[in-house]
Amino acid sequence: MKKQFKTESKKLMELMINSIYTNKEIFLREIVSNASDALDKLNYMSLTDTSIKMDNPSIELLPDKENRTLTIRDNGIGMNKEELENNLGTIAQSGSSLFKKENEKKENIDIIGQFGVGFYSAFMVSKEVTVISKKYGSDEAYTWNSKGIDGYTIEKSEKESYGTDVILSLKEDTEEENYSEYLEEYTLKHLIKKYSDYITYKIKMNCVHNHKKEDSDEYEEVIEEDVLNSLTPIWKREKSKIKDEEYNTFFQDKFNIYENPTKIIHFNAEGLVNFTALLFIPSQAPYNFYTKEYKKGLELYSNGVLIMENCEDLLPDYYGFVKGIIDSPDLSLNISRENLQQDHMLKKIAKSIENKINRELNDFLKNDRENYEKFFENFGLQLKAGICNNFGMDKDKLEDLIIFKSSNEKKYTTFSEYIERMDEKQEKIYYACADTVEKADMLPQTEILKDKGYEILYLTEYGDEIVLQTMMNYKEKPFANVSDVANDITSEDEKKELEKANKDSKKIFNIMKEAIGEVKDVKFTNTLKNHPVCLSSEGEISIQMEKLMKAMPTDNNVKADIILEINKNHPIASKIKKLYKEDKEELKKLSKILYAQGRLIEGLSIDNPTELSNLICDELSK
Repeated sequence: MKKQFKTESKKLMELMINSIYTNKEIFLREIVSNASDALDKLNYMSLTDTSIKMDNPSIELLPDKENRTLTIRDNGIGMNKEELENNLGTIAQSGSSLFKKENEKKENIDIIGQFGVGFYSAFMVSKEVTVISKKYGSDEAYTWNSKGIDGYTIEKSEKESYGTDVILSLKEDTEEENYSEYLEEYTLKHLIKKYSDYITYKIKMNCVHNHKKEDSDEYEEVIEEDVLNSLTPIWKREKSKIKDEEYNTFFQDKFNIYENPTKIIHFNAEGLVNFTALLFIPSQAPYNFYTKEYKKGLELYSNGVLIMENCEDLLPDYYGFVKGIIDSPDLSLNISRENLQQDHMLKKIAKSIENKINRELNDFLKNDRENYEKFFENFGLQLKAGICNNFGMDKDKLEDLIIFKSSNEKKYTTFSEYIERMDEKQEKIYYACADTVEKADMLPQTEILKDKGYEILYLTEYGDEIVLQTMMNYKEKPFANVSDVANDITSEDEKKELEKANKDSKKIFNIMKEAIGEVKDVKFTNTLKNHPVCLSSEGEISIQMEKLMKAMPTDNNVKADIILEINKNHPIASKIKKLYKEDKEELKKLSKILYAQGRLIEGLSIDNPTELSNLICDELSK
């Protein structure tokens, strides 16, 4: 007699089959996981009852192309009639979950669960599903059969040994779907390797092999039983017994990366949430790391069964370069393993992983400086971006991992190391922006600071200044651009003298401003040593920020308020005064040359290089 599913409507079954799983191939993972559960239950019973013996526990795949059936067979605990009714007759009823709940106070229960929903994924590829099961210790076997939403039947049947056979009668192929592929040896091997490689029982299948005939150069096809899965994953083995070569091989094979990782993080977490983590920091950034095509995230497993290939929620963006695997028995799953609940358990795992990576990177910086600097050259931009994101909310986690080269032997330094070398009277951390360390070191403003014994950080990436502006300070020491340090290195008498010189030369500067047309102001400075001119900026937009904005693929007219500063003590200052008295047209030409010189020093483009070239040639020809 046909029975109806114990659900509110047939629509729910349609939802199960068509909506919950976005990937049809997932059905094999679900059925194999159920088979593993059945073996786990029998194994647990054998631990508490010595009369129960497990005979070569395994899972078999039996594809039959002629009849278009795929059978998944296990010799686990099996089900009686009542259990078939309860577990398969009610959608979302989980025999494994019930078993675990009944034994929740006992140890060593490792059940994946979710039978009630995962089983129905079989209908995505099957027009009919038959389950033949015989419970361990029983003489009776039963067959459960269903063609989908119309209901199911349960009848008494024959089965020689205990366990369960799930027989899938595959749908006919269509233009959109090739269901026959699930009978192919290659496809089945691939799916087991992808999703169920670390099931702790052998998954077996008869496979075709080519062997050389005896006393002949010819080959013949031979059917042999293969074990398709690896059984014990490397991350579940004792860390002390795993060689570096094994870690490296696993990393390269798993993530298709040819270099060895620069750092390996392998640990177990126990407490409010239990999980094992095997994480790798690559030695090189992938070619697509800074593109939309790159997918961050860790592979997420539950008891060795792949749940998600890229679980993005396990890593903050600034640690997106980390590769690895998380395996936890404590994951909360909703009605599909594909759709992991964003609950407190997952957030605790993510927080623990983040803290562990942070500690490991700090140790890396402290104990292996040379390799850390290589790592930072590959992934430092990601850490810097982490400081800028979320309005600097994460800066405290990352600021001690950031390094810049500085005027101190042109070597990398941390902010902490910089402060340790500072004079007690120094109140700020100084930095210079340029395309390269060499250019930063040659900026006009750096010369006098170095003469006074100040160390300067060299910011050579476009976004570096934004990083420091987001941080604002380190250990209460504010950051200061070398172009804005006049007040820091000038005495009160010098300030008064400079103020008077600028006031007296106001008419000269007005002519120069008019000639240049792009500057907010022109003025004398006493912060230059040998250089005649430099550019500085006023307001929130610095010259470096203008360069950053113009490098972005967006239409923007962001401009810094640029000031042309002239060395008051350089011969060029005297020439400017002389031209103002004798030849104002020549003063205008010189103004354009000086401004262009300042732009070139800052690494900015020249809007009219032809005009500049002509002006220089005119000057040289006099």
